[in-house]
Amino acid sequence: MNSLPPLRQPCPPGTCTCRRDELLEEPGADLRILRLTRHEEQRLRERLENIRSLADLERLQQRMYEQLGIRLSISPSHNEVRSMRGIAIDFAEQPGLCRKTRQAIPAAIRRGLERQPEIAYRLLDAHDLLRDA
Repeated sequence: MNSLPPLRQPCPPGTCTCRRDELLEEPGADLRILRLTRHEEQRLRERLENIRSLADLERLQQRMYEQLGIRLSISPSHNEVRSMRGIAIDFAEQPGLCRKTRQAIPAAIRRGLERQPEIAYRLLDAHDLLRDA
């Protein structure tokens, strides 16, 4: 018997723009994102909130891509960076990624950066924003 991993429960109709049904109907579609159940999403948010270094954050970004297909870019915004809100966290377009997840992951990353501000400084330095400081 072929056992499939549990898939995320569908959002109530009309509340989300994830296009989950389209993804399930498409032959050969990448269904990795649907493996992110609510329980697994909670674990991911906890890990993102407890990052210890920029390398740890980059490793989590890589693992999210490998395991779920989530492409996430984290960079300083084009305007001034005065708080963690000044760091842009963007997702690549991906069917199946729930609207709530698109909000929860950046919020968890920002909470992690607030707990460990030196990670934000390393991120700014990696983008050469602190060269004159």
